[in-house]
Amino acid sequence: MNEYYKDKVVVVTGGTDGIGKSLVEQLLGIGAKVATCGRNHDRLYELQSTHPSSPLHTMVCDVSNEQDCRQFIESTVKIFGTIHVLINNAGISMRGLFKDMKTEVLKKVMDINFYGMVYCTKLALPYLIQEKGVIVGISSVGGYRGLPARTGYSASKFAMQGFLECLRVEMMNEDVHVMWVAPGFTSSGIRDRAINEKGETQEKNPMDESKMMPPNEVAAKILKAIKNKKRTLWLSFLTKQTIIMNKFFPGWTDKLVYKFYFKDKQLIK
Repeated sequence: MNEYYKDKVVVVTGGTDGIGKSLVEQLLGIGAKVATCGRNHDRLYELQSTHPSSPLHTMVCDVSNEQDCRQFIESTVKIFGTIHVLINNAGISMRGLFKDMKTEVLKKVMDINFYGMVYCTKLALPYLIQEKGVIVGISSVGGYRGLPARTGYSASKFAMQGFLECLRVEMMNEDVHVMWVAPGFTSSGIRDRAINEKGETQEKNPMDESKMMPPNEVAAKILKAIKNKKRTLWLSFLTKQTIIMNKFFPGWTDKLVYKFYFKDKQLIK
């Protein structure tokens, strides 16, 4: 693993916490040159301060803004010279029934989760083609199976996977590897910052994070999958079970998903 990543330039969007932060720290530990971005200046400063002598480039960037993405990618190339791996990790979650939802909520989620990936991928693509590199999308089981109260989130992840599947075939002649990952439930903190049907941060995380896979374990599996050029990576038994059951028994899966998320006709998760 160390030999594969040594001196490679790896871009990780959304690297200030959760899976993204674990990816950044593990990549630095195995000799990669890392560029990451986030919207929170203090978290980026803390990350940079924790690794003062490491080849780490950080920048405040809202990936839903194409110009921000352009400045981030261009500054990365200016500092490190090229890009070998792009990991599109930046994302936001949501929770709220569509009947109660402002449509701006769906747009915000789509702008970050889908268009943020599109902007960064488009801008980094010339360097990835030059290096015969790797493009990764951090998706979700919600990209394979629509999840209630997560209409915008599932839509953005379905869009991500459709885009990457198209791009994967387009890039075969360029020897650029394209893959996507469905981590399953991860104790990444993403639900603590999820927005509700009004576009506000939800008051309470309805899930038990202590029973979820830790982000450092998820990051290690992702880096191994990139090295091994996997097409897709499904993490956790529940993720694999849901994807397979939805493919072969969709009607039954509808009922099981409903039972998981609702009780007495009320949303509980």
